[in-house]
Amino acid sequence: MQLQLSNIGHDYDALAVLDSISFTVASGEILGIIGPSGCGKSTLLGIVGGLIKPSRGEVLASGPQPPGCLNPLTYVFQDFALLPWRTVEGNIRLVLDPHDLSSAEKQERVDGVLAQTKLADFRHALPRQLSGGMRQRVGIARALAVKPAALLMDEPLSALDAQTRLLLMDEFATLFAASKTTVVYVTHNLAEAARLCHRVVALSRRPGRIKEIVDIATPQDARTTHSATLDADEARLWSIIRDEAAAADRELVSLA
Repeated sequence: MQLQLSNIGHDYDALAVLDSISFTVASGEILGIIGPSGCGKSTLLGIVGGLIKPSRGEVLASGPQPPGCLNPLTYVFQDFALLPWRTVEGNIRLVLDPHDLSSAEKQERVDGVLAQTKLADFRHALPRQLSGGMRQRVGIARALAVKPAALLMDEPLSALDAQTRLLLMDEFATLFAASKTTVVYVTHNLAEAARLCHRVVALSRRPGRIKEIVDIATPQDARTTHSATLDADEARLWSIIRDEAAAADRELVSLA
């Protein structure tokens, strides 16, 4: 699925949050969105996913959906949003229950995403028995179970410790490559953007405008944690938003 954003702007009453945002996410592309705190990253993702109606502009989705797609646009949040009384398997099956699938088809999907996310041995565990990283894997498995055309991810690793975040970055890269799903990935973490994305949209401080769209030239299979190329790509992203982040920080302090 291709996503095309045309002149997106959004206001919350008198507060201008986004202005003149236009870009296209190609089918199968992993596109990151970065920027200083308060620049409208999550609002923009909500507009892409249809949760928020923009004050101006439009989002168009086009192109074929993958076979068996049950939900074209699917979210993954930093809050794992798991039902504590349901097992890993039960939490994944939850998104399949409303759909007209046979029990065998549902089980096949559940088994498939459990294998993809390395959770097969934990299918009967409850969320309280899992680490933060494992709970987020369940969230990813649940999203993949509907075979989305586009995956919208809002800070999915921000609630995790540094070691778990590094492990899941590598797993995300493998999952994205295997599924070939279109991904829009919002993050504060520049290492995540450099590691996972084909391109990165850098937004200015509020109202968020496109400061630059950066191509990450290093091939995906050559990106490894703490490699020189990854560090260089991360440094490049920081050089683009550093002044914006400093200005946003001063604005937030002055408003406090």
